[in-house]
Amino acid sequence: MRPVNTIVTILIATAVAGVGGTGVGGVGGLFLPRGARRTTALLLGFAGGVMMSVVCFDLLTEALHTAAAIPFSLPFVIGVTLTGYGMIFLLDAAITHRAERPAGENRRDGLFLTGVIMASAIALHNLPEGIVIGACYAMDAGAPGGSGFLMAVVIGLHNIPEGMAVAVPLAAGGARRARVLVLTAASGTPTVLGACLGYCVGRLSALALTASLAFAGGAMLYVVLAELLPQANGLWQSKWPALAAFVGMLVGIFIIFG
Repeated sequence: MRPVNTIVTILIATAVAGVGGTGVGGVGGLFLPRGARRTTALLLGFAGGVMMSVVCFDLLTEALHTAAAIPFSLPFVIGVTLTGYGMIFLLDAAITHRAERPAGENRRDGLFLTGVIMASAIALHNLPEGIVIGACYAMDAGAPGGSGFLMAVVIGLHNIPEGMAVAVPLAAGGARRARVLVLTAASGTPTVLGACLGYCVGRLSALALTASLAFAGGAMLYVVLAELLPQANGLWQSKWPALAAFVGMLVGIFIIFG
C-alpha cells in the first residue's frame, strides 16, 4: 500500500474513532436513555477484551520480535511500555483532578467550566491514543484491515463514555445542544494528529518501530485496566461486563491468528 494511500486511510480511521467516538458520546450524554447503560457496559467490556488481546498477542509480541537484534531488547521494551503506561496515568490523573475542582458559588458556571476542562484534558488524552493507531498501521505496513483498523474501532468505542463525560456537565451548565456536540466532537481531533505521528515514527527504523509499539502497548494497557473495564463495571455492576471482556479477548485472538 502506497504511503499516501496509507496516510489517507489513517486520517479517515482516526477521524471516525476520535471525532466520531466522542461525538457519539456527546449525543449519548444528551439523549441516551438510562436503560442503554447496560448496552454501553457490554460494549466497553467487549472492546476492552479485544484491546487486551491486541496488546498482549500482537503489539508487545511484535515489539519484542522487532527488537531481537537490539542490545538489551527486553529491558528496552519493558521500559518503553512503562513509559506509555505512566504517561496515560499522569494524563488521567490530571483529568480527574480538574474534574473534581469545586464548582464555586455559581453552580451552572462551575459545571460549564468543568465541561470545558474535561474537553481540553480529554483532547490531550487522545493524542497518545492516536499514536497507538498509527503504530499499529506502521506494524502492518499500512494494511487497511489489520491491527490498525481494529485498534481504531476499539478506541472509537472507548471514546464514547469520554464524550459523555464532556457533554453532561456542559449541558448542565447551560450550553446549547449544538455547542455541546461541537465541543465533544472537537475533543477527539488530536487522535488524528497522534495517529500520523505514530505511523511516521514507526516507519523510521526497527528501533523506532519497537519504541512506538511498546509505548502504544503500555498506553493501551492503562486504558483497558484503569478505564474501560472499571467504566463497564460502573455502568452495570454484574458479571456480564466481565463475560463480554472474555468474549472480546477470544474474538481478538481469532482476528489476530485466524
